[in-house]
Amino acid sequence: MLRGLDIRDLLIIDRLELGFQPGLNVLTGETGAGKSILLDALGFVLGWRGRAELVRAGAAQGEVIAWFDLAADHPARAVLEEAGLPVEDELILRRVNSADGRKTAFVNDRRASGEVLRALSDTLVELHGQHDDRGLLNPRGHRALLDEFAENDTALVAVRDAWRGKAAAQKALEQAQAALAEVRAEEEFLRHAVAELDALNPEPGEEATLDAARRLMQNAERIREGITKAHQALGGDGAEGPMLDAQRWLDDAAGEVEGRLDGPLAALGRALNELADAEQGVAGCLQALDFDPGALEQAEERLFAIRALARKHEVLPDDLAAFADTLRAKIAALDAGEGDLADLTQVLTRAETAFEKAAMKLGKRRTSAAKRLDAAMAAELAPLKMERAVFATEISPADPGPEGAEAVTFTVATNPGAPSGALNKIASGGELSRFLLALKVCLTAGNDGLTLIFDEIDRGVGGATADAVGRRLAALAEGSQVLVVTHSPQVAARAGHHWQVSKSVAGEVTTSEVIPLDSTARVDEIARMLAGDTVSDEARAAAKALLAG
Repeated sequence: MLRGLDIRDLLIIDRLELGFQPGLNVLTGETGAGKSILLDALGFVLGWRGRAELVRAGAAQGEVIAWFDLAADHPARAVLEEAGLPVEDELILRRVNSADGRKTAFVNDRRASGEVLRALSDTLVELHGQHDDRGLLNPRGHRALLDEFAENDTALVAVRDAWRGKAAAQKALEQAQAALAEVRAEEEFLRHAVAELDALNPEPGEEATLDAARRLMQNAERIREGITKAHQALGGDGAEGPMLDAQRWLDDAAGEVEGRLDGPLAALGRALNELADAEQGVAGCLQALDFDPGALEQAEERLFAIRALARKHEVLPDDLAAFADTLRAKIAALDAGEGDLADLTQVLTRAETAFEKAAMKLGKRRTSAAKRLDAAMAAELAPLKMERAVFATEISPADPGPEGAEAVTFTVATNPGAPSGALNKIASGGELSRFLLALKVCLTAGNDGLTLIFDEIDRGVGGATADAVGRRLAALAEGSQVLVVTHSPQVAARAGHHWQVSKSVAGEVTTSEVIPLDSTARVDEIARMLAGDTVSDEARAAAKALLAG
């Protein structure tokens, strides 16, 4: 409930502090006195988008403070908790607009964004006027309003979840179909390539090994002759024979020279051992160079085949084996693809069924709620002198989506037998005001946490009809809070709390002020509303009659 509004240096307001009460609060005054400025100020502190230039001429900044009482279960508490802001029984909103256009907001003395203000606003205040901007006149918002009336939150969540599940299943199936189609397009290539790779069966590192063996075999004939000569020079017919003869001759003489040949004999023995090792190594090399001439051809053929296959697939020779594994995986996916598609199709079918069930359940709730809303509207229109008018909530099929499969439109027929149509096209100004008032009453029933604001909702009506509107507003305000900006004396007379908005000029400065009216001042204000600038005794008498009525 809105308890107060403090406005400083905003438009033509210098300093203004208002305290509001439960029940029906009305603001009256001459046209242009500043009643709409109060709503602009309240909208500003609530984060609504409105006028760009708000700061009073000559002031450095404008400021609005609004404070509300929050019940223990008020939905604003959840918004505060989610935003990490202090949660208290009193909610204080403050917003400053500097002369250069910068805006700064505070919630319970903590900085907050305009987005947070607007989220709080949705739980605190509902503004409504003849030129409604909150969705009542826009058919695109009627479905959401009906869902709110029907308390379809749970059913809507189920439909949205089912829609997301259906969309995900559809996407998964389409992706699998596209992937399978892509693989099918290259199936012949895949199977041929895998067969070719399997036949060759290249191993990592094999290309380098073959290349080394090939070069060795190519050089074997050229180097074999020299190695053979070296082998002969090292053998018995070469160096080994003379060295053995020398060893024998020295050994025979060693006993007669008193040890002088021991060193040479030892060295010669070591030399013979090294010679033997060298001969063995050379012999091994000759053996290695002794290959089948066909082996060179085989090595070259395989080496060239590996390199050609690597070039063909644009991979390194050592990566051919891994590349073959990749192709085999694609073939496996192709072979299993039909089964996967069948599984994904079943998943999609189940998701579609789940969505259809959830959407059907929501549709039944909407149909039931539409009947209840139509009946509630009929009950509301009768006291507003529109008992012959017909309000109907039309539900028609729509393309399925996350909000279900129905379109909702509010239609009216102002007289029996007259064609029905959209609210803003069928009803006159006065009729429209009453339709919107009745609809607002029905849609906000049970929502005691909201402060309802009606901006000249009684425009275009007078006499007994205006009196009926005033009485309905007073009944709506019982146990809650309603603020009404009005030019109707019949509506003003039904108020529990009455403020007069006036404008004054001092020098070249225009300011607006708001004065709470006592019982005597109310008589004069309502008499002014009845008679105009000149208030007569008859007008005062009529005002007293209205207040007594």
